[in-house]
Amino acid sequence: MRADRLIQVLLHLQSRPRVTAAELADALEVSVATARRDLEALSAAGVPVYPQPGRGGGWSLLGGSRTDLSGLTAPEARALFLLAGPGAASSDHARAALRKLVRALPATFRAEAEAAAAAVVVDREGWSAAGRARPPEVDALQRAVVERRRVRIDYTGATGRSSRRVLDPWGLVDKEGAWYLIAGTDRGPRTFRVDRIGALDLTDEPAVVPDDVDLQAEWDRVVGEVEAKRSATWATVRVAPEHVDVLRAQFGRHTVVTDDDPAADPAARDAGRVTVRVAAPTPLDVARHLAGWGAQADVVGPAEVRAELARLGTELVAAHGGTTAGARP
Repeated sequence: MRADRLIQVLLHLQSRPRVTAAELADALEVSVATARRDLEALSAAGVPVYPQPGRGGGWSLLGGSRTDLSGLTAPEARALFLLAGPGAASSDHARAALRKLVRALPATFRAEAEAAAAAVVVDREGWSAAGRARPPEVDALQRAVVERRRVRIDYTGATGRSSRRVLDPWGLVDKEGAWYLIAGTDRGPRTFRVDRIGALDLTDEPAVVPDDVDLQAEWDRVVGEVEAKRSATWATVRVAPEHVDVLRAQFGRHTVVTDDDPAADPAARDAGRVTVRVAAPTPLDVARHLAGWGAQADVVGPAEVRAELARLGTELVAAHGGTTAGARP
């Protein structure tokens, strides 16, 4: 886990005046290239780690050897924890390392460091296959979360309606490149897509954040609600084994290969097809995904999905039935 290793790098640096990438690689049991990338990542994050070229050179932590991290400024500590915190979420060792690092910080920095480490949740399961650029508002929102400052935003909802809102930011979620803000409102906690935020202002008003707020638990609740809507209609499909990954690309986590299919007939098994369960919000959504498969996908049911497929097929025949097969437009 890279977050765990970055903290090990920093603790290794603070215990000696200078270290080479090769020495660090040997100590952490990683490649020299990996050690060098970790050192560069710390430096890019604002931690005062600098290379010294030439004979006797190497990497050093500004200020030399020290037994604690009191040489870090508040912005440097915040940058480190913003960098390491999200990656530590899935590692017990990384979380333990972060706790030790917090105890090594000056007391005045600990609250901000802990807030920074918990400011972002990383969710690797994307709701869309399309990659997204990191929204420019993320940095300002991270700052608002860490400093517990209210934000004023212009927000465009899913219907296209815009509104101005004042929010208490609780934390951010990086869901495979799609960023979400979890915030307190006068109607309780809400989730906002960061790419729908227009104007953004950090106010000087303190944000109201419950002491017992658990960002991961709050995000799990949001995901549960969204996934329930996204998987309202399940369909059973039989395809060749090599096509299962294509279905997964279309339906994401709502793709389940069924080993014990009581509805499977001997002909399907003899044809070497596997049974897969897929889901989408409505029968039409399922049918739209499957319409291009033609005879390569045998849609067993439900009847609502088969009916939508038949309707789409009728529309296609009506629109394109007069076109000669193989003819160019």
